[in-house]
Parts: sequence; C-alpha cells; structure tokens
Amino acid sequence: MKRAVVQKRNKILAAIRRFFNERDYLEVETPVLSPFLIPESTIEIFETTYYRELQGAHQLYLTPSPEIFMKKLIAEGFGNIFQMTKSFRNYEQAGKEHNPEFTMLEWYTEEASAEDNIPVAEELLRTLVSEMDTSGPAFLEPPFKRMSMEEVFFENTGIDLVKVQSFSLLKEAALRKGYSLPGKNETWESLFNRIFLTEVEPVLPGEKPLVLYNYPAQIDCLAADIPGTPWKDRWELYAGGIEVANCYTEETNPAKVSAFMQKEYAQKAAHSLVIPDTDTTFSSLFTPQYPRCSGVALGVDRLVRLLTGEDSIEGVILFPLSAILKT
Repeated sequence: MKRAVVQKRNKILAAIRRFFNERDYLEVETPVLSPFLIPESTIEIFETTYYRELQGAHQLYLTPSPEIFMKKLIAEGFGNIFQMTKSFRNYEQAGKEHNPEFTMLEWYTEEASAEDNIPVAEELLRTLVSEMDTSGPAFLEPPFKRMSMEEVFFENTGIDLVKVQSFSLLKEAALRKGYSLPGKNETWESLFNRIFLTEVEPVLPGEKPLVLYNYPAQIDCLAADIPGTPWKDRWELYAGGIEVANCYTEETNPAKVSAFMQKEYAQKAAHSLVIPDTDTTFSSLFTPQYPRCSGVALGVDRLVRLLTGEDSIEGVILFPLSAILKT
C-alpha cells in the first residue's frame, strides 16, 4: 500500500466522521471480541479462547459486525449512532474484494425506514467524492439509480419471483434454465443466490450507484417484512460492479427476532465450522419503547478502493492477509 493511498484513506475516514458528527450522530466504539454473537448461517466466524486464572477458559468470537452491541445502545436511548470498526469473517477467499479482517462503517437512524437512509447514503457519497483532489468516478456520483429485485431478476433471468415463492416452483424454473441441483441441502435461498450471482449481479447497471431494493422474504435476516408482500424492507448498494453497502428497516418484533435467532442457530449447529454462543436476552431488547430504526453497513475498504481508483482492496489495506500469507 502506497503512502499516498494511506493519506487518501485517512482523508476519506476523516470525512466520514465529520459527515456523521455534523448530522448529530454519536460515534460509538463497541467490542470486537465477544462471548456471544447473532447467529448468521451464511457467515463463518473466528473463535479464540480467553483464559482466566480462577474462572478457567471462555470461548470468545471476533465480531463479524457491530450490530449486536449497537442495537443494545439504541435500546438504552443513545439515539442516532455510527462507528467505523474492524470486523472479521472466516472462510472467505482473501484477495481483490475480500480480506478476513476489514473495516466496516455502520450507522443507525432512528424513526427511519430503509428508504429514509438512501438520501443519507447519497449525501455521504457526494461528500466523499467532493473530498477527492480530482473529480470522482461517475459510477460513484449520486443520485442513485433504484431498481427492485423483482424487476432486475426478471429482466435478466426471465423468472418472475412472485410466481416462484415455493422451492419446488423455483427449482422447476432453474431446471428449465439448465441448472443442476447439488443435493438435499439446497434451499430456496441458496438456489436464488446461485441464479442471482450467475445471471444478475455480473450485469447490474454500473453507470451510476445502484440501490437494489425489496429482497425476497425467504432470505432470512433481521430486516422487517413489508406487509402484504413477499419482500423484506432491505436494499443493497452497488457501485463499480461491487456491493458496498447493505441496509435494513430493522425488525423490532421480539417474537420474530427470537424465531430468527433460533432458526439461524439450528442451521449453524448443523453446518458451520464454528458454532457461537448466542445472547439469549437479545430479543428482549425489542420492547414497545424500542424505536423504529434503519441500519446501514458499508464496506469501507471497498469504498476507499473505488474512490482512489485502486484495482483491489489489497491496495488500500496495510498488510492484507493475502500478502502476509505469501511471505
């Protein structure tokens, strides 16, 4: 990583902090080492052991995101909050778009939906592009292009997601397109993801940042359902052909949060390399007093790469693991 890139990265991170401070978001700093996590069946994690002289050994985990602690702060009345923190995800190929240790920007806006956070993200990118010494790349310039998952999926695959809400119907559509099914562990979500990654994501419009909204409700996450529809109130932001941010209208129904935790834990227990302990009190945060809110998680390294014109996140991280492992 060149010194000039480090200087640009520092400028970008300072601009991010200034942007949120000027809008009365409180910067917080939460643990990256935790005795419990939100179980997410699609994410593999790192574990370690904490030894105490009298109390013995305790399993701890590197957090894949600060979500669990930031939601606790919201429950305590902290209001709009943000942080930039190291996050960790195991079993991902280190290289151009991934590093097991990465920097995440996460912010939560109270009394807001996912749609309300789109203008915040637009203004953030506009601010960051203006901070660069030269004009920023056009594919980062707001306003964002907006497309629904239903629209873009049909446009590129010919599959109407509304009509394939069961696994059997999606399976039939996939088989007609020549997909093979690997076995009994295939699910609606995994089959959808294979089709999306093969036929949709590589051809997403790239001339402007793209907000892809209304994700299928079959993709389990802690985003709220959109009543009367098969969608969750969630969007992802693509720029330069890569995903850079993910946003939810947060689920605040304690029964739904609890059901999600139980289902995801069962899936991790069946298939994951590391099975973390979970916070059994997490769903109790969501009392009637818990505010309606929307959270955004943004990959800082990917965004810095796009803003600086680097070919890989390896060019914007000091000592990326891929380089260390080659030595």
